[in-house]
Amino acid sequence: MAKGEGGEQYSNASLLNKLPSSDDIKLAKKSFFPQHERRNRLSICSKLCYAIGGAPYQITGSALGFFLQIYLLDVAQMDAFYASIILFVGRAWDGITDPTVGFLVSRSPWTRFGRMLPWIALSTPLAVLCYFLIFYVPPFKDGNVVWYLFFYCAFQTLQTCFHVPYSALTMFISSEQAERDSATAYRMTVEVLGAVLGTAIQGQIVGMANTPCVPGPGGPAPNVTNLSAVDEHNASVFVLTLDHTKTAYMMASGVICFIYVLCAVVLFLGVREQKELCYLDSKPISFSQSIKLVMGHGPYVKLVTSFLFSSLAYMLLEGNFALFCTYTLGFRNDFQNILLVIMLSATLAIPFWQWFLTRFGKKTAAYCGTLAAVPSMILVVSIESNLIVTYFVSICAGMGVASAYLMSWSMLPDVVDFKLHNPKSMGHEAIFYSFYVFFSKFASGISLGISTLSLHFAGYINRGCSQPEAVDLTLKVLVSAAPICLMIVGLVILYFYPIDEKRRQRNREQLIKQCSEIDDSETDSAELAA
Repeated sequence: MAKGEGGEQYSNASLLNKLPSSDDIKLAKKSFFPQHERRNRLSICSKLCYAIGGAPYQITGSALGFFLQIYLLDVAQMDAFYASIILFVGRAWDGITDPTVGFLVSRSPWTRFGRMLPWIALSTPLAVLCYFLIFYVPPFKDGNVVWYLFFYCAFQTLQTCFHVPYSALTMFISSEQAERDSATAYRMTVEVLGAVLGTAIQGQIVGMANTPCVPGPGGPAPNVTNLSAVDEHNASVFVLTLDHTKTAYMMASGVICFIYVLCAVVLFLGVREQKELCYLDSKPISFSQSIKLVMGHGPYVKLVTSFLFSSLAYMLLEGNFALFCTYTLGFRNDFQNILLVIMLSATLAIPFWQWFLTRFGKKTAAYCGTLAAVPSMILVVSIESNLIVTYFVSICAGMGVASAYLMSWSMLPDVVDFKLHNPKSMGHEAIFYSFYVFFSKFASGISLGISTLSLHFAGYINRGCSQPEAVDLTLKVLVSAAPICLMIVGLVILYFYPIDEKRRQRNREQLIKQCSEIDDSETDSAELAA
């Protein structure tokens, strides 16, 4: 009995001694950080699964960016004016859907799979169906504009439901900036590989069934019914090879759709979305409030505006380079290989730029990467047609493309002082990412629409073996002069971007401290309740 009483007294005394003192709380806070960092470290497998999820956007984006314009003009045999309407309206609609989807994602409830991953899983099946139908030539001729416009807009909407949550997922795979930067590097490498894969699949399959051009310096668009009876044999050959080209585009789109689904499955099964405690107090906001939130954040506006001009430059180059290689340089049978060299060069350059930005800073890397592409863009229009020089220029251009891919997505998470100045408005990352995607896609729509419309006024000939001099001059401006001017404007705006390496590190330390204080308050409340 005495032993029991002594044991009870010892137990009660030990409980009293275990009441948290101020020193105990300080010690608990010190011990919190290593556990917190270990908890938020990502395995290589998780980073790879996350990175693979970025491939579908780039695979379909590169295939559409490089080949949709020439497909509409030379395979669907659509007038350049209507093709420009499809390209502009489709991309503009895509841009409009981005902030809307971002707003809806930010208001979505958390599920057992997270907030972002359900959007990705549900949008994938319909997205691949619409993508396949974009590269299917309908049997009717009169309503083909409506056909392509509908499925192009539908695909862009469904892909937005995939890409906006995926982009915002960067902030929810880990709370450690170093881990997010590492995962972003993995993602950029896989995305550039995805762009290479999309270019290779579309280019190589379509290149094996290339439709012959129509001779004549300035005839009408190729319409078989207008050919004379003498050319009946040539007309049947043209129809046969055109059918082969249509089949090749459908085969390529089928392969891309399969890869799209496979990557989405890997992402959904291999990534675990984290729900941070520092987001628990976040309150939902209206759509108008989200616009004010984004537009009122100065560093974000400067960064996005800078990348807007850079994206517009690369979109002009991407959308018109296939036509430039085919008609201005005369490499009709080699343009798909030239595009492939650009993307392979960009893939190999990603690790270099990742090392460069960690060594010299992200802002410096953005300057050097953008300027690296300028000499090649000047050289390609200054010299006469030479295949070896063109391949060399393509390698240099790939260096700039790699920088553009990596810098934008690496610098966006660094705009963290928004959270520091607005601690009660957290958890709205999807809104910020969606507005960036909105601006970049709207720029893409403008570039594709204006460039295709410019070719229309210059007198572009569908499937012509040669083009008027006005078309050649227009293509040179679209792949060289105009992109260079836009890049310079983007670099000038980037100069006023206020977050350098010192401020970025300071913001990171303050943000960790802010989140740890919220975590500590939640822990103290739980202990007090217990």
